[in-house]
Amino acid sequence: MGRTQLRFLKDVFIFTFMAFGGPQAHIAMMLKEFVSKKRYVTEEELIEYNALCLMLPGPSSTQTLVAIAYKFGGIRLALLSFVIWILPSALLMSFFAISYTWLDLDATSNQALVMLKAVAVGFVAYSAYVLTSKVLSSRISYFLAAFAAVTTFLLRNAYVFPAVLAFGIISSALFLKLESSEENEYSRFNWKKLIPFFGILLFFAILGAIINRTSFFSLPVRLFENFYRNGIMIFGGGQVLVPLLYTEFVEMKQYLSAQEFLSGFALQQALPGPVFSFTSFVGGMAMRGEGIGGQLLGSFAAVLGINGPGLLFILTIFPVWENLKKRRVIQRAMIGINSVSVGFVIAAFLIMFQPIGFNLLGIAAMLITFCLLTFTRIAPSLIIAAAFVIGYFI
Repeated sequence: MGRTQLRFLKDVFIFTFMAFGGPQAHIAMMLKEFVSKKRYVTEEELIEYNALCLMLPGPSSTQTLVAIAYKFGGIRLALLSFVIWILPSALLMSFFAISYTWLDLDATSNQALVMLKAVAVGFVAYSAYVLTSKVLSSRISYFLAAFAAVTTFLLRNAYVFPAVLAFGIISSALFLKLESSEENEYSRFNWKKLIPFFGILLFFAILGAIINRTSFFSLPVRLFENFYRNGIMIFGGGQVLVPLLYTEFVEMKQYLSAQEFLSGFALQQALPGPVFSFTSFVGGMAMRGEGIGGQLLGSFAAVLGINGPGLLFILTIFPVWENLKKRRVIQRAMIGINSVSVGFVIAAFLIMFQPIGFNLLGIAAMLITFCLLTFTRIAPSLIIAAAFVIGYFI
């Protein structure tokens, strides 16, 4: 592995510990760190990769990071970046599941964490500002962005994201005209490559049914199948994850209580890294009757299961993406996806801003963060560190 690739992995490692605020904030930080500062990809490429990942099921910010790594250094760098990105927060959430009864669950009232959440809202505001200026250029793109923002803000459930994405794709495909009328040459995608995704799900579903329920390995196998199945169904990133998991693992299977679920999610919101790492807590809590080893196994099964489909999809599709995107129908669809993704970011800003309310300190932290990101080249890591220190001593 060359020196430049090692430097990329170091930057991913640093990014992992300053990526607060969920996928919309992560994209803003990628714009700063991997585009403006390091120039691993161009601004246009990052926006394009993010739109591609929004089309796919799974964790959008994780898939976007994997796509950047693949572009920069191939599949090995992509896989190493994936592990570095998910491992720290997954381990922390697993530790929280193991130590749940001994931890102070009111830690989210700490002023330092309130400051970090306000800073995260500032990152999302910056992301909305950048994407609006770069993506929206026509009346239909503005309409789709506004439609996505209003719909997502008002109807907050798991089905909104895929429905709005489908609406954006259909609208841009039907009503948008590209300047060129010539069809670019492209190579066909072999859809048979996607068979293993559903083969894995079927295999573990059958295995979970065959294994005796009294076996130690019965629950981990069923957990992997449950999370893998959810990973195939989730579009739109971490916002969609929570209601699906709550319905299945709290209300239906009762692996943990509502209070335990919400406490784990509150802690995850205070941590950097991918929102999907919350599954590490759920898997660990589901296996709490099997000791520490069982909880670690449950966390591993949950994280691997929920991330597996999205990782396999992006690693399969990205190598042929340069050819796929030459099709006019894909080009029109990408414009629609980019437009509604801007609406998603605007809705995320409005939703995340609500808890801040009239907290003047929080509003000030958000505005200062936005201005620093917009008008200076100060590293996001320094902004986050300053917010934590200021919040700790206030």
